[in-house]
Amino acid sequence: MEDMHQSEDNHLIPMTSVSAGKGREVAPDVFYYTNQIVNVIFVGEPFGPWVMIDAGMPLSGPTLVEVAEQRFGKDNPPSAIILTHGHFDHIGGIVHLTETWPGVPVYAHLFEFPFLTGELDYPKPDPGVEGGGMLAKISFIYPHKAIDIKHVLQPLPADYSVPYLDGWEWLHTPGHSPGHTSFYRDSDQLLIAGDAFVTVEADAMYKVLVQKEEVKGPPVYLTTNWDAARESVRLLARLDPQIAITGHGSHMQGTELRSGLELLAKNFDVVAKPKYGKYVDE
Repeated sequence: MEDMHQSEDNHLIPMTSVSAGKGREVAPDVFYYTNQIVNVIFVGEPFGPWVMIDAGMPLSGPTLVEVAEQRFGKDNPPSAIILTHGHFDHIGGIVHLTETWPGVPVYAHLFEFPFLTGELDYPKPDPGVEGGGMLAKISFIYPHKAIDIKHVLQPLPADYSVPYLDGWEWLHTPGHSPGHTSFYRDSDQLLIAGDAFVTVEADAMYKVLVQKEEVKGPPVYLTTNWDAARESVRLLARLDPQIAITGHGSHMQGTELRSGLELLAKNFDVVAKPKYGKYVDE
């Protein structure tokens, strides 16, 4: 079998939050675990078939296997791993996971494939972006090189269905990355948003540490297309979700989520888009 590899700059990132190591259930079949500062979502009834969405921080694979085994049992690999996108904090454990669970496919949007097949590095983070805060200023340490998982990689279905998850649909929500996707279940208005928007100010170290809840735009130091990011937020706001799990921050629901998302969509260029930065005018 062809070797897979994480990025050549993959390394431990020393970040944490008060939610690190905690798991929360938001529906009988939807559970998320906070790996340092990022959320990994597990969809499926306990001890039944299941799907993992995203793959955590660098070197997180063994921890995520343990979390999965506690919820679903040993010798019960996921039907699939599905990626919202391929930034370092969402694919950090992917090679360990696919080696632990051989034969499990990994799905992503076609526009994300070059970064997941070793062909193209992600654009470097922008430490000087306006409003970036401490997490932007140290973003030069974040991995951005391509990984290679081509032999397990599959494109998301063209009909917007989500593999192995009846009742769910995927939505192309680019801006933070070219192939960024979000996932929505209409029956309970549950949204898995990735980093299209987040529920903590992901660029402020103190707010990430204490997980202060607020609807915010995508992390500024890694977002490369602000016009697309604005339209993606507006698309998700039109869904009027009842509950949302984002890539960073605690889940939010009800009026607080809906009003926050509506305000973000309406005032995106003022409250989310930086005034200057490497990718602001591109």
